[in-house]
Amino acid sequence: MSVKIRLQRHGKKGKPFYWVVAADARSKRDGKYLEKLGVYNPNTNPATIDLNLDAAVQWLHNGAQPTDTARAILSYKGALLKHHLDGGVRKGALTQEQADAKLAKWLDEKAGKVTAKADGLDKAKADAKAKALKAEKEVNENRIAAAKKAEADLIAAANAEEAAEEATEEVVEAAAEEAPVADAAEETPVAEAAAEEAPAAEEAPAAEEGSEEAEA
Repeated sequence: MSVKIRLQRHGKKGKPFYWVVAADARSKRDGKYLEKLGVYNPNTNPATIDLNLDAAVQWLHNGAQPTDTARAILSYKGALLKHHLDGGVRKGALTQEQADAKLAKWLDEKAGKVTAKADGLDKAKADAKAKALKAEKEVNENRIAAAKKAEADLIAAANAEEAAEEATEEVVEAAAEEAPVADAAEETPVAEAAAEEAPAAEEAPAAEEGSEEAEA
C-alpha cells in the first residue's frame, strides 16, 4: 500500500485549518486516514504547526511520501532532518547521541528564529499602532486648532461689525445735533425781512388815495 503524508482540510469557509495525516494514496483528500500526525493553522502569524515528530519520522522510515506542502511542514519542524540523521545512525556514520545533539541544536536555532520573527511582528504591530495613534492625535489637534481659529474669526468679525455700527450711530447723532442750529440761523433774517416789508406795501395805496382827493 502506498502511503501519503498530506493535509486534510477542516475549519469554516474563509478560515481553514488542516490536519497533517498519513493516508492511503488512493483515498480522497478529506477521506479516511491512517494516522493523524499534527495540525497546521495558517490563519495565525506566524503559522501554527503542531506535529508529532516521532510519528511523522516513523512514517517516513516506512516509505511514506509527503506532498509538497506536507514536505515543507515536515522540514520546518525538523522531521526531515531527523529522518536523515536516523539514516546516518543506521549506516554507522554517527552515533545516536550525536544525531540527537545535532537535532536538538537545530531545533533550538529554529525556535530562536521563530521567536525573533514573532517579536519582530509584535514590534511592527506596536509601531503601526503608535503611528496610527500619533496620526489620529495630529488630526484631532488640527481640528481643535481650526475650530479655535474659526471661533476667533467670528469674534473678530462681530467686534468689527459692532464698532462700525457704533461709529455710524455717532455720525448720525452728530449730524442730528448740528442740523436745527443751521436752519434757525438761515430762517431768522428772512422772517425779519418779510415782517419789515409787509407794512410798507399796505400803506402805499392809502397815500395815493389822499393825493387824489386833494386834487378833486
